[in-house]
Amino acid sequence: MHRYDPARQRLALGLAALAGLVDATGFVVAGGYFTSFMSGNTTRLGVELAQTPALALAPLGLIAAFLAGVIGGALIGRRAEGRRKRVLLGIVALLLACGAGLLAAGLSIPFLAASALAMGLANNVFAKAGEVTVGVTYMTGALVRYGQGIAARLAGEPLESTRGYGLLWSALALGAVAGGVLSGIAPVLSAGSACVVALALWIAALRVER
Repeated sequence: MHRYDPARQRLALGLAALAGLVDATGFVVAGGYFTSFMSGNTTRLGVELAQTPALALAPLGLIAAFLAGVIGGALIGRRAEGRRKRVLLGIVALLLACGAGLLAAGLSIPFLAASALAMGLANNVFAKAGEVTVGVTYMTGALVRYGQGIAARLAGEPLESTRGYGLLWSALALGAVAGGVLSGIAPVLSAGSACVVALALWIAALRVER
């Protein structure tokens, strides 16, 4: 995070908030599975394989959709170098719009697949030389860096490289709160809101890359 200028940092925070919003919506619709938090789905997969194997298809399918998004996003990003952010975020917005339409039609499983695909793809927005530089849908690493930064300050040796990770986690958490509130009203409303946020991020990416 610390290596990016303020505009790109804000874009990363917006992406983390979008991930929280999408994940919370998927969690409600899927009844306890995730569209961006694959560690949670992997734990569910392991438990269900051990106890009720038939239920393991749900987390396995979400993991597969997310992985497909990561692979596809990485390949697209390689071809769109210099305009990576706007191209990938445009596809993310399109996928989330399709997902919202599917959910409105009562097709919850395709909605979840489209959401997981979009979140996998979103992780390639901040990448360099084929490697992710800012993970926007998973926060364990961000919390570790945040904790290390706090420890460094307490020791009187601030670490510039840990700056911004607390904000990144907070953005995802706030997005999840928004998703929880909106899904409580209507999951379709939450899914539609995710499309609006993704479109706003696409516009922000256009400005950043220009």
